[in-house]
Amino acid sequence: MSHPAALRSRAEALAAPLPPLMADAEHLASTVLLGEHGRRRSGTGDEFWQYRPAHAGDEARMIDWRRSGRSDAHFVREKEWQAAQSVLLWVDDAASMGFSGARDHPTKAERARVLAMAVAVLLMRGGERVGLSGMGLPPRSGPLQLLRLAEALSAEREAPDYGAPETRGMPPHSRALFVSDFLGDLAPVEAALAKAADRGVKGAILQVLDPAEEAFPFDGRTIFESMGGSMVHETLKAGDLRDRYLDRLAARKARLDHLARTTGWHYHCHHTGDSAQGALLWLFRALERVR
Repeated sequence: MSHPAALRSRAEALAAPLPPLMADAEHLASTVLLGEHGRRRSGTGDEFWQYRPAHAGDEARMIDWRRSGRSDAHFVREKEWQAAQSVLLWVDDAASMGFSGARDHPTKAERARVLAMAVAVLLMRGGERVGLSGMGLPPRSGPLQLLRLAEALSAEREAPDYGAPETRGMPPHSRALFVSDFLGDLAPVEAALAKAADRGVKGAILQVLDPAEEAFPFDGRTIFESMGGSMVHETLKAGDLRDRYLDRLAARKARLDHLARTTGWHYHCHHTGDSAQGALLWLFRALERVR
């Protein structure tokens, strides 16, 4: 076991370059009031939950005789269900996620990382284990794991124009969260969801888009270039492309929603110009619904 002082020193060294992401995630998580979010129910655990009247079929050893002695009825002492589950996160770090259409909007990557970290904070507060799929970070709990998550999500690495979900390291019957703009080829997304379904993994898909990508506010001569620079398209009449673009975007969203529903997942589209609080609350509730 690590000495507390040594562990604290390691944690502080690890946290030093990460204050913005950690601070933003903690602040965002603190704005969401969870209340009774579904974990509190009777089952195997150590924490007292409630007394309930004894029913026919309850064994004598289950009765709390001290509590029952203060009444004419018999009561059973229930414990709270505490089976911690694993939640794997995949946050797209492809070049396309670096786009922002306005100075007052975060990039898609910035919003995706903060939301992923904030939901990790909430899940760990609820006793769950959280990790990153495909990045050698298995599900764990505790403050040090949050620092590991922040370090991994903040690391700069070579990335293609568009990302594809990772399913490596997902334990059977766990939960998962995929966060991306999903503007690349959807075939890898379909394959990842199929693999997850084969393992009994369910979860949530959050598509993060910039408002400009949703509205297509372009007209006249325009040069479109991918964030990675591998694709360039120039047009003199960008406005003529708007309807076709919006139709294809709507079809992409519908396909993602269909893929999610057929595999027992949930889909939601979030815009970086909107409040992050609503997206975080949706994420947390979606992951609770698929436990």
